[in-house]
Amino acid sequence: MRPVGLSGSCLETKRAGYPNFMPTIAKARKSAANKPFLTDVTTLRRNARAHIAKGAITDTYEGNVQTAIDLLQGALATEIVCVLRYTMHAVAATGIASEGPKAEFLQHAKEEQGHMMQLAERINQLGGSPDFDPKNLVSRSASQYGPSAANLVEMLKENLIAERIAIDHYRELINYFGVKDSTTRTMLEGILAVEEEHANDMHDLLVSHEGRPFIKK
Repeated sequence: MRPVGLSGSCLETKRAGYPNFMPTIAKARKSAANKPFLTDVTTLRRNARAHIAKGAITDTYEGNVQTAIDLLQGALATEIVCVLRYTMHAVAATGIASEGPKAEFLQHAKEEQGHMMQLAERINQLGGSPDFDPKNLVSRSASQYGPSAANLVEMLKENLIAERIAIDHYRELINYFGVKDSTTRTMLEGILAVEEEHANDMHDLLVSHEGRPFIKK
């Protein structure tokens, strides 16, 4: 006869000499279900006052702050190099067909400068100091400055290559930050969208100057 109050599975578990974890699991599930997803206001206020020196970084930040700063320093260096390269090309491009590309180079330089400021501001929010030191640009930047003496087509190619590097770099950063730092991820997604537009602009200009697609679409 089966003892009163024991199910078949519980009885078999006890006979086998194993502890019955089912009540514990059920209790844990009930506790998790009853736990509010929002921290109570009193706790929020106490935590905010206790760690005021951390600025925008609170205890709910799930990423590694120093790693985030280091990665953004690399992205910042990449944008600075892009600003310098586009600006140089906007000034140095010559030829009867150079006016359109020169205007595009200048516009891109302004937009890359905007990205530079976004990244610098985010590094500052995370408690870091944006690295604008020229001697660190080469080691930190993902893209290269490129040759100083180049004709218009070579400039377009160099910028297209640099944009493609930036696109892959930002995609990797976006995947890294994921849900750990949604603020940084959202900022990077916006920058990525502009970099893709830049790459498309450079490709279209190459097509118009070479008469054939440089990269097949």
